Amino acid sequence: MSRPIRLALAAAGLTALAGLASAQAFEPQKAHELRESHMKLMGAHLGVLGAMAKGETDYDAATAGAAAGALAGLADAVGAAGDVYWVEGSSSEQIADSRALPAIWEKMGEFEEHQASLVEATSVMQDAAGTDLAALQGAMGGLGGACGDCHKAFRKPEE
Repeated sequence: MSRPIRLALAAAGLTALAGLASAQAFEPQKAHELRESHMKLMGAHLGVLGAMAKGETDYDAATAGAAAGALAGLADAVGAAGDVYWVEGSSSEQIADSRALPAIWEKMGEFEEHQASLVEATSVMQDAAGTDLAALQGAMGGLGGACGDCHKAFRKPEE
């Protein structure tokens, strides 16, 4: 099975998991664990794109396109995960290794706006990444901004 197909299947699986949100809510610890794993996976794909954008690795259109496609699918799943990932009681106040600030639940509307910005930025990246290096580099600013803006407002800094 090719790498792009595997990445697409992984993103589809996560989207299916997000579909469970309407059926059940997870316990806070499980929600935290799932959310953290999801974010690490997003970071891995972002790392592939960032390394190419910075010239740390050679640009490869197929790899960039696959990473951007997976990232877009993962971003869509974050917003759809609702009751699965964003369970009250799973913030940094209740779970020691959580970096999710209580502000997520206090300002859910604002948080959802950040999620929508992430989905838009990953869509732009998906359109650009497989085109050429300059297009990938041009899309990095918006993507980095979407991630960073949300993290500044809703994620506890590393200690």
